[in-house]
Amino acid sequence: MSSEKNEFKREMLAALPSLRAFAMSLIGRHDRADDLVQDTIMKAWAKQDHFQMGTNMKAWLFTILRNELYSQMRKRGREVQDSDGHFTESLAHHPEQYGSLDLQDFRRALETLPPDQREAIILVGASGFSYEEAATICGCALGTIKSRVNRARQRLQDILKVQGENDYGPDETSAPITSRAFVS
Repeated sequence: MSSEKNEFKREMLAALPSLRAFAMSLIGRHDRADDLVQDTIMKAWAKQDHFQMGTNMKAWLFTILRNELYSQMRKRGREVQDSDGHFTESLAHHPEQYGSLDLQDFRRALETLPPDQREAIILVGASGFSYEEAATICGCALGTIKSRVNRARQRLQDILKVQGENDYGPDETSAPITSRAFVS
């Protein structure tokens, strides 16, 4: 195997955790996300001669994943709507810890965002892409990505009723208990 092929393989494998996280955020189901990542890797491997070493492998793979998801959605022709969350509720196990509940609230809020805003906030906020890279992945203007991220952040704050830094961390009931744990 040539050194360029080895480097391609190393970079692709290094991007797998981020790819899976992105797929999970878009799909919400582990099995389907894993299948999407596998399809993405297969396509990338088959088209590795189209990738220019030294450029952004992660952005290239995210673009392939995104396009593959859209292709699959078009093939299916329809999606199962679960806007009220009944189907999800029947599958979910409610955690007992506050952090898990907060994460669950955040996921629900994230799911209510329009797809373009959700995609933008995930790319920039969770996956660490710059606005420029996210614009390239989404195939839109830089200003469009910035606007989508801003609208997504504002909407999430509204849904989660976040007004400032004091809204993060323990609530009024659990704060006295958790603060005692850090007093020496």
